[in-house]
Amino acid sequence: MDEDLVDRVRAASRSCTRTVAGRRHRSPAEVLDGLATACREFGIDEWDGYGERGAVARVEAEVAGLLGTEAAAFFPSGVMAQQVALRIWCDRAGSRRVAMPDLSHLLVHELDGPRILQHLEVEHLTTGPTVATAAHLAALPGRLAAVLVEVPLRDAGCLVPTYDELAALSAACRERDIRLHLDGARVWEAQTYLGRSLPDIAALADTVYVSFYKGLGGLAGAALLGPQDVVDEARRWRRRMGGTIYRSTPEAVSALVGLRDRLPLMGDCVRWARSLAAALPDHVVVQPPVPHTGTFLLHAAGQPEEVNRRLLAFVEEHALALTPPWSPGSEAGRVTCELAVGEDALELDPEETAHLIGELLRD
Repeated sequence: MDEDLVDRVRAASRSCTRTVAGRRHRSPAEVLDGLATACREFGIDEWDGYGERGAVARVEAEVAGLLGTEAAAFFPSGVMAQQVALRIWCDRAGSRRVAMPDLSHLLVHELDGPRILQHLEVEHLTTGPTVATAAHLAALPGRLAAVLVEVPLRDAGCLVPTYDELAALSAACRERDIRLHLDGARVWEAQTYLGRSLPDIAALADTVYVSFYKGLGGLAGAALLGPQDVVDEARRWRRRMGGTIYRSTPEAVSALVGLRDRLPLMGDCVRWARSLAAALPDHVVVQPPVPHTGTFLLHAAGQPEEVNRRLLAFVEEHALALTPPWSPGSEAGRVTCELAVGEDALELDPEETAHLIGELLRD
């Protein structure tokens, strides 16, 4: 694939005044100016110190209240938060054996960190683009310390189980005394499909991880939520792993902004994404056919270089960031991209946008 062309598409998209995916590009100065304003709006007038007090304590309390858990701990990354959660459950169970989808972020994007650093013995709960169910767990005999389920399963097009499927998996874990950890990086986006409150969803799991930049648009950071004793232990592991950094106030303030401004729009983004998907012509394939969240995959016939050249010309002419750059599909002569609908798309007409995407991909 022509990486120079991909870089040119991304650079052109950053200069656009309108965008379908994500949100309009803002410079570091613009973002930091906005955070200064937010500090005044929230009444934040002190720095945190090593993750204590100030905006960090405030965002921990707010997210625990939103999900109805006893406690929450702020982490600099989800990679660290999830390894800590699994480490705790394995230590308590006296077993390193855990189960998760083979498409889990921990296995696909983290350089085998969970195995190398935490010595986890990983079983595949599911294989390929499918949601985890109680039946998948039943197919794994023997002792398991924990099960990790990713909701939504991002690399499968952000697939989400039904609430009943997730509840049945939770019950099956508890019947076998297995701890269920929810990789809820994008659970904010999945709530619409699940059709239940965030506390109802979180109550199915023993621990939950959420991201403050995926969907919510924060600078960085995550939270690990669960019972008070587990979160207290997680704080100790956070310190051991170098995650208790001197100051995290900017990240925490940006998380508060995301919870205030972007979380209420998640349902609207999902509905807009579904309207777009329904209006796409037949030569554009949507995965899943009716998006479960505002993020999903698109597939079509074509060559990446040709499609990206057309996309670049369109973006430069119309100042509209229509889609991300396209990559080679799993089959020869096919292209694919992940489209993550952000709140800026709500200013656009989904049917007109679908027509433009269809024209981009027409042979």
